[in-house]
Amino acid sequence: MDDLTQPHDRLFKALMSHPDTVGDLLREYLPTELAALLTPTPPQFVEGSFVDEELRGYFSDRLFVVDTRGDKALHIYVLIEHKSYPEQKVGWQVVRGIFTFLDQKARERADWTLLPGVVPMIFYHGAKAWRIPSAFLALIDADPAFHPWLINARFVTVNLGKVAGARIAHSARLRAGLLALKYGTRDPEAQLAALEVIVSALVEAPELLIPIVLYLLTTFPELDREAVRGIVVRVCPREETEMMSRFAREIVEENKQAMSQFAREIVEQNKQVWWKEGRQEGRQEGIQIGEQRSHKKGTAALLMRQLRQRFGSLPEWVEERIAAADAADIELWGDRVLTAQSLEEVFGK
Repeated sequence: MDDLTQPHDRLFKALMSHPDTVGDLLREYLPTELAALLTPTPPQFVEGSFVDEELRGYFSDRLFVVDTRGDKALHIYVLIEHKSYPEQKVGWQVVRGIFTFLDQKARERADWTLLPGVVPMIFYHGAKAWRIPSAFLALIDADPAFHPWLINARFVTVNLGKVAGARIAHSARLRAGLLALKYGTRDPEAQLAALEVIVSALVEAPELLIPIVLYLLTTFPELDREAVRGIVVRVCPREETEMMSRFAREIVEENKQAMSQFAREIVEQNKQVWWKEGRQEGRQEGIQIGEQRSHKKGTAALLMRQLRQRFGSLPEWVEERIAAADAADIELWGDRVLTAQSLEEVFGK
């Protein structure tokens, strides 16, 4: 996977880290006859990688178990094509991915009698037209008379370029993420024209502020300083300074080489904020302690808000754990919120 695909992959994985969002996506984008078979139970992420190392550049490596109304577990293989152009051999990649997974399941139980079903999905958000057939047989050189006797695999293709922004998703979280992905590969004029609708969706899903703004910083070359601050003020008006500081840290840690000039400016501007967080040397000890306490209070409040938005009401032990923690632990837990599947996973219990 090259540097240009990583922002798309990171955002999609952040979006797919919430079971309810995955459920919304499957119900909205699976064929109607398949979506009707799903129960309201949120899908469960299947731990463990099953994609060949060679294929990691094409697959987001996401596999979910979904309950169906027939009391069977249907394995949904959720894939994303995170290039800005169509991949002609995607059918071969899908077949290899499915058989790699089935081979893994067969080796886990030598006495198996039935293997699980896999429904592959591909989400495409590139700017070029997608004209690739959604079946593996399209890649096979054989007379059509042989097709019924040959191995085939059909896959669901979702082309976000053909979905109007107003109809891209009902849930705010899914709508914000898919809108960002949809316009992340478009020309700068289209991106800026779509910015308002992306931010409007983000206001309803503030827990995605950091991953989406980091994505916009990487993929929207014309995004200026005032636009970013305007997004932060609209979505999280009380945490503007903290959010801008976190953006700068995330940019430095995740994408140094691909950092845009504007991203570098954000980093430079936030050096002052980092110093206020205790990194500035030579300060008087009393002032430093006061700033550290202020920083801890702000990050703790932000973490509590993110946890409630992600997991609902919080047990008493969570508040006690945060109150007793130092700023470094709170920042670590804040980084885990977007991808953790439970409170226990956030806090490493």
